[in-house]
Amino acid sequence: MTDAEALRRTPLYALHVELGAKLVPFAGYEMPVQYPAGILKEHLHTREKAGLFDVSHMGQAFLHGANPAAALEKLAPSDFIGLKEGQQRYGLLLNAEGGIKDDFMASRLAGESAMYLVVNASMKDSDFAHISRELAGEVALEQRPDRALLALQGPAAGAVLEKLSPGIDSLTFMRVRRAVVAGVEAIVSRTGYTGEDGFEISVGGQDAEKLARALLADPDVMPIGLGARDSLRLEAGLCLYGHDIDETTDPAEANLVWAIGKRRKTEKGFPAADKIMERVLNGTARKRVGIRPEGRAPAREGTEIADKTGRIIGKITSGGFGPSLNAPVAMGYVESAFAADGSEIDLIVRGKPVPAKVAPMPFVPNRYKRGA
Repeated sequence: MTDAEALRRTPLYALHVELGAKLVPFAGYEMPVQYPAGILKEHLHTREKAGLFDVSHMGQAFLHGANPAAALEKLAPSDFIGLKEGQQRYGLLLNAEGGIKDDFMASRLAGESAMYLVVNASMKDSDFAHISRELAGEVALEQRPDRALLALQGPAAGAVLEKLSPGIDSLTFMRVRRAVVAGVEAIVSRTGYTGEDGFEISVGGQDAEKLARALLADPDVMPIGLGARDSLRLEAGLCLYGHDIDETTDPAEANLVWAIGKRRKTEKGFPAADKIMERVLNGTARKRVGIRPEGRAPAREGTEIADKTGRIIGKITSGGFGPSLNAPVAMGYVESAFAADGSEIDLIVRGKPVPAKVAPMPFVPNRYKRGA
């Protein structure tokens, strides 16, 4: 069996081929990195109108039990008990040392006792095994590999989806509900990972192509590949698991303290809670920051960061060209003394220092549809 044959395919694979996508291996799947329009146009179209992404490779599951929210709080520092019906929350799955095993989304659907989870594609087998093992006897994890996941992102997303599911545009950021979209039963959340307003739509795999074709029939919608998805999330200052966060980073140094629920900061009860809260209160040796290199050359992952004396003080974890800014952007970890916005640093590119500054994130303002 060749490597290509071993790769899994989402229910939209045939549609990707029909649309002329360039397919690449990603997280064990054969996924579209770009379509004929190209990454630059796909990126800008998403910022101007609406882009459709196939994210069916991500892991979906339902957590059943007497109190799945309380059980999940043993593994993650978010306030899941306080999650009301129809709400969604970002979570960090932590290891025993407080390192981030993965980031994920948890939802509480109206009238349903189970929690709906979406985890990263590359980590889903590990995540689901960890949750099942650590919470055995309290909850039962129902994996749903039969479901597909589509993301519709961009300022036109609300108007586009409203045509296919009247009333859905009333949903606000981080809200979720079951709905019928283009005649298809779906779980719709107003979220995404581009910094734009938009939705993630979970449907049965057998319905994915019907829904995708209905969305692509709208003149405002263009198919978008992994290439533009990465540049969009980087401009939005959002972490990519395995690059900007992993099991060697904790929520404090990753600048994700906002993901620790207010109640949880005092009650604790999550992995390495004392260690993490000590770092939240007293600071960490390094911090994740945004970086704006001078000139037009992007700083790639792994690029060393130096102070003005040439001493290495950190490393780039994500970097590329930001089409919305027409300039390079990056994020990485630096010693905390250099983490303030405006700090002057150098990026060591082919052995030579390239001037850069620590910059606030997001690089492009978020445009989420927040409720009153």
